[in-house]
Amino acid sequence: MKIRYTLAVAVSTIVLLTATGCAVQRGQDTVGSYIDDTGITTLVKPRFVENKQVDASSIKVETLKGTVMLSGFAKSIDERTTAESIASGVKGVVSVRNEIAVLP
Repeated sequence: MKIRYTLAVAVSTIVLLTATGCAVQRGQDTVGSYIDDTGITTLVKPRFVENKQVDASSIKVETLKGTVMLSGFAKSIDERTTAESIASGVKGVVSVRNEIAVLP
C-alpha cells in the first residue's frame, strides 16, 4: 500500500513539474522568467485602471524578459505618455516599448 502511495506522489510530482515547464513560451528562458513577466503584466494593468487619465480597456500590455510592450489606442498624447510612465514605474520593468496609437 505504501509503494502505491509513494508511486502516486512521484508521478504527480513529475506531471506537475512537466506541466509547469510547458508554460515557458514566447522566448522566456525559464519558468521563473515567465512568472516574472506575468507578474509585471499583472501589476501594470491595475495601475491603468486606478489612473483616471488612462483607458485601461483600450491598452494591451505584454511583457517579455522585463520589457513591457504597450499597444492599442489612446485619446491623446498625454494618455499615451501617462501609460508609458505608469508601466516604467512598476518594479521589474527593464524597458517600455510604447506602440500606442493616438486617435485623431
